[in-house]
Amino acid sequence: IRIVNNYARISFDFGPTLMSWLKENAPRTYRMILDGEARSRKSFHGHSSAMAQVYNHVIMPLANQRDRTTQIRWGIADYMSHYGAPPEGMWLAETAANTDVLELLAQHGIKFTLLAPHQCKRIRQLKSDASGAEGVWTTPLANSVDTTRPYLMRFESGVSIAVFFYDGATSRAIAFEGLLNSGESLAAQLQAGFKDGSQAQLASVATDGESYGHHHRHGEMALAYAVRLLEQDKAVKLTNFANFLEQFPPEYECASN
Repeated sequence: IRIVNNYARISFDFGPTLMSWLKENAPRTYRMILDGEARSRKSFHGHSSAMAQVYNHVIMPLANQRDRTTQIRWGIADYMSHYGAPPEGMWLAETAANTDVLELLAQHGIKFTLLAPHQCKRIRQLKSDASGAEGVWTTPLANSVDTTRPYLMRFESGVSIAVFFYDGATSRAIAFEGLLNSGESLAAQLQAGFKDGSQAQLASVATDGESYGHHHRHGEMALAYAVRLLEQDKAVKLTNFANFLEQFPPEYECASN
């Protein structure tokens, strides 16, 4: 129907190795990624849809403290070299995380990250009554954490970070179950992720980039068409994680596995 820049309308991250290769070998593609990122800031109240990434594909909990720090600092520096501003969010390779890694992200100014639903260990409501007392910790059943809201993680050092848990079932359907065969089906599945109720909710998925065109031919077209349909739905508004977080701060706290 038309040529669109998906990066202007979805959250995304690029590994530093790929971005440096694109800059040298595919400059037009590189420029269009930067254009999509710049347009996302205009669309989402100054919040970029580009997330940073730990510099190499390192399983962070297995690294020592010095290497963890290096991965985060280099990831931030690489992000700034492309987009000209510090990142608000950072993607962890394979979403591999533990408490120490998440605290280190927060200490380096990262405001949020994205984890898998099974990584949520327990949750509780923040200041659940008039006395200011916080809720009781509860343990969600396997993969049953409410993925439509952000959660806060607080640490003994005094820093904190917001955590979003992605919709695991829909993410698997995109990657492995042929959901990208139809843009209409993809849009319908995303719309089905919302619960009944009037409160603000976020539907999000996390997938590898190669799903869109490599593993699934024309998957990038299905994504573009699904986004077009969602833009036409008056009950839905496109956003990114940082923009949603500013408008709807966490009302619940979480602890990760």
